[in-house]
Amino acid sequence: GAPCLQWPYCRKRCSYCNFNKYVVPAVDEAAMRTCLVREARTLLRLSQVQSVTSVFFGGGTPSLASPSTIAAVLEAIAGATHLPTSAEVTLEANPSSTSTPHLAGFRAAGVNRLSIGVQSLDDAELRLLGREHTASEARGAVEAARKLFPGRTSIDLLFGLPGQSQGTWAQRLEAALELCDNHISLYQLTLERGTALAAQVWGGALPAPPQDLLADMYQTAHAVLVAAGFRHYEVSNFARKGALSTHNLSYWRAEQYIGVGPGAHGRFVPQGEGGCSREARVQTLEPDAWMQEVQRQGHGTRRRVVLSPLEQLEEVLALGLRTDEGITHERWGHFSPHLSLEAVFGAPGEAKDLQQQGWLVLDSGGLRCTWEGLALLDSLLPGLLCQLQRC
Repeated sequence: GAPCLQWPYCRKRCSYCNFNKYVVPAVDEAAMRTCLVREARTLLRLSQVQSVTSVFFGGGTPSLASPSTIAAVLEAIAGATHLPTSAEVTLEANPSSTSTPHLAGFRAAGVNRLSIGVQSLDDAELRLLGREHTASEARGAVEAARKLFPGRTSIDLLFGLPGQSQGTWAQRLEAALELCDNHISLYQLTLERGTALAAQVWGGALPAPPQDLLADMYQTAHAVLVAAGFRHYEVSNFARKGALSTHNLSYWRAEQYIGVGPGAHGRFVPQGEGGCSREARVQTLEPDAWMQEVQRQGHGTRRRVVLSPLEQLEEVLALGLRTDEGITHERWGHFSPHLSLEAVFGAPGEAKDLQQQGWLVLDSGGLRCTWEGLALLDSLLPGLLCQLQRC
């Protein structure tokens, strides 16, 4: 099991973000802490997971929470199930809320990995994104974090910003390489309905980057980071010296994870109430409504859907193909005891065609994309899902 906790508050709304987040004058942190602790206990009891492999604090901006809140939640998890000392405990942090004493407080609370939302190392780009930190603050935050979490500090970067060229992106990557630790996450900027940045691009005030330029930027990132010793272990994620994220991997390997907090998503079997099928769960989005539900019934689950065997296999396929290891025969067999990978994707059809084109591999290791296929994954998936549905 891998609990994922959402802290839904931010100090300001970035121009590109449409996540479930709230900018409020004052957060009742004591109430929030009590509810996170209570919901974590309830859902862990419900899932009956024996041990936790990783814990992830996402958001919002969880680095705005106090270390005592993080400590209380980790204590609750350790009280409800086995939390080994080796478990990865990641906190997402903004450069503007990462003073050294604050970070040291998180480390003392039990956090052992930090993921810093740098997004860009250029002041003009940061202003465009509506970030509240400067490039030099981002550098300072990463340097401070690396002293406290050596080898376990990850940075996020965005590419495909309006007006960004291939040349400026290559410069950003070089700057990031000088600064970074052993893990980098790269995300293509997506224009989301209802965000300020989308309105500017769609209104013609800012240029939208062309599709072929985005593909070139991704190719450049792959080449530069692999040359610097990074393993491109998932579509958006790069690690060197074995610093892969355990939490991310558990998600892509379709293991159980438990979403705690407003708007959190989870996938687990509720064995505590006699369930034997994996469910997709979503917690209530709005923090105050979520808190009322937790206070009333111990959790704020708004929606729960039992996943059919086919839906589970669709998730195993879509998530597993995002990684460089792909889907092993063993993992597929866990979800599909009667129909092997070979039986589904070895027959003539879409998968065979993709193998001949050099985008997909099916061998003794399992089913996976080549690097060229990884770059095209979104266009390959529909055909593979169709082939699965026909079985």
